[in-house]
Formats: sequence, C-alpha cells, structure tokens
Amino acid sequence: MNRRVILHTVGQIIKIEAALLVLPLLVSLYYGEASGVMAFAVTAAVALVIGFALTLTNKRGDRRIFARGGLVSVALSWIALSVIGALPFVISGEIPSYVDALFETVSGFTTTGASILSDPAMLSRGMLFWRSFTHWIGGMGVIVLMMAILPAESGRSIHIMRAEMPGPIVGKLVPRLRDTAKTLYLIYIVLSALQVVLLLFGGMPLFDSVVYTFGTAGTGGFGLTTSSVGAYSAYSQWVIAVFMLVFGINFNVYQLLLMRRFRTALRSSEMWCFLAIVAIASTAITVNLLPEYAYNVGEASRYAVFQVASIISTTGYATTNFDLWPGMSRTILMLLMLIGACAGSTAGGLKVSRVMLLFKSVKRDLQRVVHPRSVSSVSLEGKKVDDSTLSGVGAYFVLYILCIAAAFLFLSFEPTNIETDLTATIACFNNVGPGLGEVGPAGSYGGYSILSKLVLSLAMLLGRLEIYPLLVVLSPSTWQTKKH
Repeated sequence: MNRRVILHTVGQIIKIEAALLVLPLLVSLYYGEASGVMAFAVTAAVALVIGFALTLTNKRGDRRIFARGGLVSVALSWIALSVIGALPFVISGEIPSYVDALFETVSGFTTTGASILSDPAMLSRGMLFWRSFTHWIGGMGVIVLMMAILPAESGRSIHIMRAEMPGPIVGKLVPRLRDTAKTLYLIYIVLSALQVVLLLFGGMPLFDSVVYTFGTAGTGGFGLTTSSVGAYSAYSQWVIAVFMLVFGINFNVYQLLLMRRFRTALRSSEMWCFLAIVAIASTAITVNLLPEYAYNVGEASRYAVFQVASIISTTGYATTNFDLWPGMSRTILMLLMLIGACAGSTAGGLKVSRVMLLFKSVKRDLQRVVHPRSVSSVSLEGKKVDDSTLSGVGAYFVLYILCIAAAFLFLSFEPTNIETDLTATIACFNNVGPGLGEVGPAGSYGGYSILSKLVLSLAMLLGRLEIYPLLVVLSPSTWQTKKH
C-alpha cells in the first residue's frame, strides 16, 4: 500500500476544504459576525498548513493507487474533513463541546442531518451556512470534487471514486475519469441552481433558498428552525419534495439524457422501482392520514408525499411531526429508511438496486430448490449479474445488519427507550437524520452521552462510505509492514 500517496490525497482534500471555508467566512463577513469570521479564518489557515504539509510527503513520488489504497484514502479524507470542519463551531463558541461539534459536522458531511441542537436558530448565519454547505459538499463527494478540479495524477483513480460513490457498482460515464467527475458536478450544480431559482420564485428568501437547496441536493436535512420546511408555503414544500426525489435518482440517468440516449435512460429499472415505491408508500400513508386531516385529500397527500420523498431519499426534512402519525404510517417510513434511494445518487440507505438484487437472488434460489435442474440467472438493467456481484451484495447486507446491531447494542446502555435507540441507529447509519421518539423531527440527539455520539458518528461514516473503507482502515493488517 502506497502510504505516501494516501497522505498526499488527504492533504489535497484538506486544502480543498480550506478553500471551501472561504464561502461561510464571506457570509459571516456580510452579516457582520466577527466571531464567525475569525473562526473560519483560523480553521482555513490550520487546514492550509496541514494540507500543504501532507502533500509534501509525496511531492515527486510514485502516485499510483490500488483498491486498498483507494479505500484508505477515502476513509481518512472523510475523517480529516470532519475533524477540521468541526473547528469553526468550537472556536466561535456556538457549539462549545468538540464532540458535539464533531457529531454535527460528521452529520453534515455524511448528509445525515441528525443534530444535537434543540433549536438551529441559535447559530449565527455563517455557521448555519457552513452547517448546510457540508451537506452539499458531501452529497456528490469531495473526492469526486477533487478529481473534477485537479489534474488527474494516476490512471488508477477509479479505485478512489468507487470507494466513495454509493451503490453496488460504479463505472465511468464517459471515457476519461476526470470528465466523468466534471459531468457529475455539472449536473449537480445545474440542478441545485434550478432549485434555488424555483424557491425564490415562490417567495422564499435567498439565504433560506440556498441553505435548503444545499440540504436537498446533498439529501442532508439541516434546516434553519425547529419547524424545518413546515414554516414555508405549500409551493415551496412541493418544490423541495420533487427535488428530493430528483437527487435520489441515479445520476447516470441524467448523463444519458444529456447524451440524448432517452430510451436507455427511461429503461432504468432501478429508477422505475424507486418511483413505484414512492407512489405506493405515498398512497398508503395518504389513506392512513385522512382521518387525521379531516379527510382533506389535498393536505393529507402533501404531507404524505413530502415525508415519503424526504425519508426514502434520506434527506430528513419534515413539514410536520410525523412521530405523531398512526402506527402504519410510521412503520412505512421506518422501512423506507432502510431501503434508501438509487445507487449513484446523493442519497444513503441500502439502495434500491441492492434490494432488487437481493429479492431476485432469493427468487432464483427458490426456483433452484423447486427445480434443481433448472438454469436461471439474475439480471439488472438488462444485463446479467454475475455470481461474484450477487455474493458481494449478500455480504454487504450481512455487514449492514451487523453494523446496525452493534451500534444499537451500544445505544442500549442509554436511558432512552428501544424505539428511540433503534430508529436513531437506523437513521444515522442510513444517513436519514430524524428517527422516532426522542430523536424524532421535534427532538434532537443532544441527550445522548459522549460515547453514544461518537458511536453514532462512526455509524454515519460507515453508512455514507458503505462500510468497507472504514473497515479496511480499522483492520490491523492494513497497517502492518511487510517483512522482506
């Protein structure tokens, strides 16, 4: 494993973070927030020093990187981003506890939206901007951003990109990897800008429009007040609901549309399965909510569609306290937390493509039990899926369950109830944000102990990076030096 190139990559990421910190610094400057200006300036300076120091470790060395190195580079980059990104909250004194600030920052970069704050309005404008901007940065992935803006240094960078992009399979959209990264970010920026314009058209203030677009694009969920999106008009709620679904679709579909390969794009079975789940869940919850909203179909459907879009896309915004909804509606939302959206999107969760492959694999195995001599295969998006991919999906699902079980076991030592701990674990691991009970849309994670906050922070990172990068980093064999 090339340790120097790993440190070089982490250093490049930290330098990018230093540059990105300029934006919230300017916001603090605009609003006359002296403590915020100082906090962001000091953090940017610290990031620059660390970043340059790390990049000098491999200034002219071998910059090739392979699968294991790619996994380690991504994991360490995300950890470094979070550790440094938490500093402005602490330096400004707005979140005095470093562990709380780290939890908030990890939640931001992993696009989880879980918060220790009982009222986000207590933060200054600059901190609110940075808090939500981390969603936008983490949504597409900072490694992808690095590839888009910096010259390609290795023909094996696909190992890094695969380690960061969510989903069971990641390939190139266009022949050159750097062009792929640029295309992804171009689509990301255009869709984000379109949402800002539509929200402005509906009367939402510019600052609010930008902040809520950051949360929607990154499928994060940090808001400006305790009422989240519920404080805005029905028009704004519908706009955000639609864009949560838009950002929950595989970006390959949008690339195909840009290439005018409309038939191929519209044949995406994962996209149609995702939209079908949304339609069925929204209809079921609407019917279940009708008595709660005096049989007003329009109002019940608006709340249902918004919350389904928010949970399945793992954004976590809310227009009402869904923790007070009937049991069936809450159960459906909990199941949607587990499924998540499409692979190759900015959303978290298990991913629709994995769920499809798991069901198809079970169906094939059942057919083999009934008809031992039959020959059957599993296909997705019109292509045959080999046994190694199916085995990988099955292994990931086992790890997924084990990680959730382990985190839940840690939280069980807390004085909170089982519903709160279980949904907190699922919501953090799947990067959703709000759960049920004390961590519902009207609550926060502030009541958990320091240890539990660190465990949940680890769960968020495991969920966003899909387990393997962090497991490789935590494995002792990764750091053993081979003896010659």
